[in-house]
Amino acid sequence: MRGRFRRAAFAGFAACAIAAAIPVAALAWNDGGGGDGGQHHRTQIKHVLLISADGLHQSDLSWYVSHYPTSELAKLTNGGAQYTSAHTPIPSDSDPGMTAQMTGGDPRTTGVYYDVEYNHALFPPGTQPGQCTGTPPGANVVYDSPDDIDVTRLDAGQGLLGLPGSILQMTSTPEDLLVPSTFPVDPTTCKPIYPNQYLKVNTIFNVAHDHGMLTAWSDKHPVYTSFDGPEGNGITDSFDPEIDSNALMPNGTPYGTPGSPIAWTGDNAATMQYDSYKVQAVINWIDGWNHQHTTAPGVPAIFGMNFQTISTAEKLPTSDGLVGGDYPGTHTPGPLLQRALGYLNDQLLMMDNGIQAQGLANSTAIILSAKHGQSPQDPNQLTRIDDGPIMAAVNSAWAALHPGAPPLVAAGTDDDAIMWWLSDTSPAAARFVKNWLWTHPATGNTANGGTRTLPHSGLVKLYTGAESARYFGVPVSDPRHPDVWGIVHVGVVYTGGKGKIAEHGGANPADRDVPIVVYGPGVTPRVSDKWVETTQIAPTIMQLLGLNPNDLQAVQIQGTQVLPGIGGDGH
Repeated sequence: MRGRFRRAAFAGFAACAIAAAIPVAALAWNDGGGGDGGQHHRTQIKHVLLISADGLHQSDLSWYVSHYPTSELAKLTNGGAQYTSAHTPIPSDSDPGMTAQMTGGDPRTTGVYYDVEYNHALFPPGTQPGQCTGTPPGANVVYDSPDDIDVTRLDAGQGLLGLPGSILQMTSTPEDLLVPSTFPVDPTTCKPIYPNQYLKVNTIFNVAHDHGMLTAWSDKHPVYTSFDGPEGNGITDSFDPEIDSNALMPNGTPYGTPGSPIAWTGDNAATMQYDSYKVQAVINWIDGWNHQHTTAPGVPAIFGMNFQTISTAEKLPTSDGLVGGDYPGTHTPGPLLQRALGYLNDQLLMMDNGIQAQGLANSTAIILSAKHGQSPQDPNQLTRIDDGPIMAAVNSAWAALHPGAPPLVAAGTDDDAIMWWLSDTSPAAARFVKNWLWTHPATGNTANGGTRTLPHSGLVKLYTGAESARYFGVPVSDPRHPDVWGIVHVGVVYTGGKGKIAEHGGANPADRDVPIVVYGPGVTPRVSDKWVETTQIAPTIMQLLGLNPNDLQAVQIQGTQVLPGIGGDGH
């Protein structure tokens, strides 16, 4: 997601799957005990297909399965282990959300709070060798589309001819398409910090690589090579077309109006087209090819992609003549979201058919979840508030008391939460911000064109300084955590204008409530309403592949457990 980051001074889409649920046998895992000396037999899973349907709520999945009981989503859900009380980490942004599934850790351990954040202990982008002297002044940490050579192009500036049809020829090493001068600078080496180097712990791909396994992943920005892990060797084949680029119809004609191009997320049909390129990459991996379909190294042990179609169907007020989001007053998917769910179902059916055709059904597990949810689900709760004047007013009030001081808010990312970093990290400055935000109301516009005024700048809870550090479970000296963390009234989205009707990044239930489904040979069909978190996907993947979950550093640090019922006693 491209957060509202502010610096100081500043094919057919109907749901028609017909696959029936296939019974699978219960699996006895080696728990080190029992009459056979712990030598239990288990089906050998050699491949895990991981799917993130960004924005998907548990309620969306339940609605679809109940209305389409013979669909692919129904097959996976009813035939697998489903966890109906699963939650993403906080903040519920794309980067920490997917990083959680890749590592088993939340931001306190991974160090990743957002795709656009700030770090008090670094030098700013563009700092040259020899200039890293004295105390670092702090730096914007932007690991997002602005890092591309050319953000307007689907290939991020690689220079492919014939886009979008040629996009599958995009490089397998998309880090080559990033501009290092946009990265923050390490005070010790005085060199730019690449996204994978900023991550503090290893990933499932690193562990798989260390065991000689192939891996592949497709995401929405080239910067998601961060999942390569600190060692930089995790992903064998990356396919990361830039979703923030100008959207092109299959014949190359831009979406939007002449002279006013839109991104792939600006039209839901464009988003489906974009996602379909990544689906083709997954099909190529299932068939044993690389994503370009030029070499055949074999089927990866861990592979998958994220979908954006659900997310844009929830955010856009209308698209393609259909109303977005849920029906007002309900958590029932509206017309556009229903179409998006049908599209997701059909793409999963294609993947599953490919797995069956390649004879991989007895050795492949499928995991479905989401990086994040989206809030609000009920459009009647929506209040869009422009955060720019709020931030400017705080800085102005601080300047009146501290003439000549730099703006107090050094950087901020506000989607459906307030997350700020301060130039002055003293307790006095934290108290000042807390008092100002809590004593000022904020007025925004609603989905039906009205206005709504809310107390406390639109917030219901506010943590500043040491309170924010405690909230995230890190020392106050940690340079990465936000100095200000605000949880909004349900429905508040900090955005200018009247564009989107939902957003993510916060801590309300709809931000975090996502499904987890684990389907595969030997996975006993079950429904669990026990609270689980998406961090548990990472050790579960290790367990399914017969690897040690404790090889993941975040699993060791946080004690992250394998999902209940997968692997008997866990790890």
